[in-house]
Amino acid sequence: MIRGQPPRTADLVVRNIGRLASLAGPAPRLGPAMRDLAFVDDAVLASKGSRIVYAGPAGDCPPLEAKRELDAGGAMVVPGFVDAHTHIAFAGDRDEEIVRRLAGASYKQIAADGGGIVRSVTATRAAPVEALERGIRARLDEMLLQGTTTVEVKSGYGLETAAEIRSLEAIRGASARHPVQVVPTFLGAHEVPVEHRGNRGAYVDLLVEEMIPEVARRGLARFCDVFCEDGVFSVDESRRILETARAHGFALRVHADELGWTGGAELAAALGARSADHLLFASEAGIAAMARAGCVATLLPSAAFYLRLGRFAPARAMIDAGVAVALATDANPGGGLSPSLPFAMTIGCFAMGLSLEEALVAATLNAAYSLDVHRDAGSLEAGKRADFVVLRSARLLDLVRVGVGAIRTVVASGRVVVESGQRVE
Repeated sequence: MIRGQPPRTADLVVRNIGRLASLAGPAPRLGPAMRDLAFVDDAVLASKGSRIVYAGPAGDCPPLEAKRELDAGGAMVVPGFVDAHTHIAFAGDRDEEIVRRLAGASYKQIAADGGGIVRSVTATRAAPVEALERGIRARLDEMLLQGTTTVEVKSGYGLETAAEIRSLEAIRGASARHPVQVVPTFLGAHEVPVEHRGNRGAYVDLLVEEMIPEVARRGLARFCDVFCEDGVFSVDESRRILETARAHGFALRVHADELGWTGGAELAAALGARSADHLLFASEAGIAAMARAGCVATLLPSAAFYLRLGRFAPARAMIDAGVAVALATDANPGGGLSPSLPFAMTIGCFAMGLSLEEALVAATLNAAYSLDVHRDAGSLEAGKRADFVVLRSARLLDLVRVGVGAIRTVVASGRVVVESGQRVE
């Protein structure tokens, strides 16, 4: 249902909306339904507290006494973006390796030379929780300016119990002090740390016997993720880690088939993971298995672009197979250099073959479903959280005109938090 039954008063009313992309309806969107944005022309959107109380035609909206009114000026309003895969809990930088990549070095070459994840681990282990929290808040600010109102944030640059706990505590602290809604994920299986390279099994034992139980005991994460990849964690190792996490109450996510086929997509489907991510080399069998299992494909075109991988995930084949496709930034210090979901949408359209409508669904409702927050976020319907973006025009196309500044206003939980491209309190 698009329309609510609003009270006589509201805290915020947005009038003169040329087109409201409500995305009202069931989640996730599959196949041809990914092109359905449930548009409402000449619309009104109203919220009270943090929740939407009306989203529908202006002619059907009863009189409302509002504490604050916004005039959309005939522009389009879309749901707040949902970034379902990020690595923004880190310290330090990896600027040197980015220069090397521009000179032709590959991801694997840089990692073999001690760069990549391992370099971020060294800096993150040395950082106090307060510094990590400040860094996360600053990156959340960058995302908010790009229209993101919900974000998944992974640990994974600690790779030891104390440092992983510290990272997750920093994620929790940053979330409590920021308008962006944060979904925390434990990614202790991001890489095998240097000190365990001679005995990989000991690190897997540490994950399943100590880290996962402790994170669960402290209630610091909703998901557990594994980097299932050749040279990182094998399918068998990933299965053991994920089955342990599931037994401790975590929902599952999987980094799968990014640098080559490993069977990660098949594993994610077999274990009932909510999402398999990256998927540049996913097989036809893996895609079919994900469709049967209802496992979301969270695709990260910005990462493939910045890593110069030379290919992108087969988004069209996934949609045609009935897989729910989501988009995310993979924001991280080495490969996901842009915090912008509109940029990820742009690459999704022009390099992966998505339509504008499919890209918006993938960055909102389907992304929310991949995080199991679709009852609160991802569409504009009465009862859901009042997270939305007012564009500068009525054209959806403006979102993929990189550098134009298509966003006028961002509202998170019913509060105006970005106005005219500036962060406001």
